Amino acid sequence: MENSKTRRITVSAVMLALALAVSFVCGLIPFLNLPFGGGFTIASMLPVIIIAYMYGTKWGLLTSFTYSVLQMLISFRTVSAFFMPNDDNYAGSVIKALLICLLDYVIAYTVLGLGGIFRNKIKNKTVAIVLGCVVAISLRYLVHVISGYIFFGAWAEWFFSQDGFYAIGSEILATFSGNGLSLIYSFFYNGLYMIPEIIITAIVAVPVSRIPVVSKVGEVK
Repeated sequence: MENSKTRRITVSAVMLALALAVSFVCGLIPFLNLPFGGGFTIASMLPVIIIAYMYGTKWGLLTSFTYSVLQMLISFRTVSAFFMPNDDNYAGSVIKALLICLLDYVIAYTVLGLGGIFRNKIKNKTVAIVLGCVVAISLRYLVHVISGYIFFGAWAEWFFSQDGFYAIGSEILATFSGNGLSLIYSFFYNGLYMIPEIIITAIVAVPVSRIPVVSKVGEVK
C-alpha cells in the first residue's frame, strides 16, 4: 500500500513536471500564442489528464488543482498585471483580479481532473482517454468563455474591427451588440487557441493511450 502511494505521488510529480515543461516551451514560441493572452500548446495538458485516467477523478482533481497553482506561479508576470491599480476603485480592481485568477487559472485548470471520467466505463481505453481529453479541455474552454464574457467583453468591438477579422467581424458587429457581442467575442477569441488545443491533444492521446504503462493502469484502484 505504501509503495503504491509513493509510486502514485512520484508518477504524478513527473507528469506535472512534463506538463509544465511543455507549456513553458510552447509559451516561448511566438506563433503558438495570441497577442492578447492565451495560446495553444503541443498537448501540454495531456499528462494531467492521463493522471486522472490512471488514478481516478479525486486524485485527478487534486493534481490538476496543483497544476493550476503552478501555472499561476510560472505566469506571475501576467497574473500580477491583473492586480495593478488602474482606476480609483482599487478594492474593486483587486476583487476583479481575484475572480479572473479563480476562473482563468484555478477552475480552468482544475477541471482537467475530470479527464478520467470514462475510466472503467468505456472498454476501449483509447476511446476513454480521447473522450476524457475532449470533455476536460472543452470544460476549460467553457470556463474561459465565461471569464471573457464577464471581464473582457469590452474589447469585442475593437477586436472584430481589426483588419484580420474584417470580413467576418463586420458581419458580427452588424448582427450582435451588447452582451450578445461580448459572448460571441469570448467564444471566438478563446476558440482561436482552445479548439486547436482540443484537436491536438485528442490526436496525441491516441498513441499515448497505447503505451503499456498507460493502458494497463486503467485498472488501478
